[in-house]
Amino acid sequence: MQAIVLDAPGAPLRPAALPDPVPGPADVLLRVRACGICRTDLHLRDGELEPGHLPLVLGHQIVGEVLVADAAGTHAVGARVGVPWLGWTCGECRYCRSGRENLCDYARFTGYQVDGGYAEYQVTDEHFAYAIPAAFPDAQAAPLLCAGVVGYRALRLGDVRNIKRLGLYGFGASAHIAIQVARHWGVEVAVFTRSAEHRRLALELGATWAGASGEDSGGPLDCAIIFAPVGALVPVALAALGKGGTLILAGIHMSPIPQFDYDLIWGERGMRSVANATRQDAEELLALAAAIPVRTEVETFPMEQADEVLLKLKRSEIRGAAVLVGKGGR
Repeated sequence: MQAIVLDAPGAPLRPAALPDPVPGPADVLLRVRACGICRTDLHLRDGELEPGHLPLVLGHQIVGEVLVADAAGTHAVGARVGVPWLGWTCGECRYCRSGRENLCDYARFTGYQVDGGYAEYQVTDEHFAYAIPAAFPDAQAAPLLCAGVVGYRALRLGDVRNIKRLGLYGFGASAHIAIQVARHWGVEVAVFTRSAEHRRLALELGATWAGASGEDSGGPLDCAIIFAPVGALVPVALAALGKGGTLILAGIHMSPIPQFDYDLIWGERGMRSVANATRQDAEELLALAAAIPVRTEVETFPMEQADEVLLKLKRSEIRGAAVLVGKGGR
């Protein structure tokens, strides 16, 4: 098969011919129709995360057509399914047994330990593939599978359904989906981003205010979510929280967080991170996105432009989410 591979951290991605993947009894073999590009892919490409093996096929927001079904028949041949970041869990560690499989000690992640979707074909465990709502074409569905799911988990951890004012720091793929869920719940949203284009999109999607970090958005926030991988935003976002507010760090990697005074967390302000997401998160988000319905703003590119698109993401030149389209994708 044709694929785009990472040979070494810090190296540009390159096209390669690889053997077709062979599914096991509990796996499905997919023809990749679309694969969203995530900032985690950029962290791997830039060497900020250590890849599970090399060469590695990145990509964990996969929409594919089932070519070979699993032995249990969970996903039939011809079905359209989505594959997210969480690719396998043990089911036996203390985290799995307590409903926290996202923290599984032995988890395997798509496009990290398991070859992902920057390729013609991909193999995934049938328990970690999801039916895609018919309302979403392939390219619009792809960002829901990580950007959407991680954003949804961040909203849940911040109890956003039950607050009045939410602040989003950074406005890329995750934030542009999260704002639509928050607005559906009736929450007022302020967006902090350097990009004028991203501010325009935020206002189009229902933000009541959009500006730069550190500016006054019109009052204290009950919750803030940092999507940008910028540690310097942590004290800024804490300063914008009201008493009892919560700061959620939604990235897998962040630059160093500067020292800050205790006063910023005094008043029962809390801070926690998002680590991966569970299957329940994915199922709930896909159903909710179809019901709202969420409008995913995407820019599509051919698979062979993957490295160029990652650099566009690094320069904040993507409006919404970037998606690589494979053969037969729509």
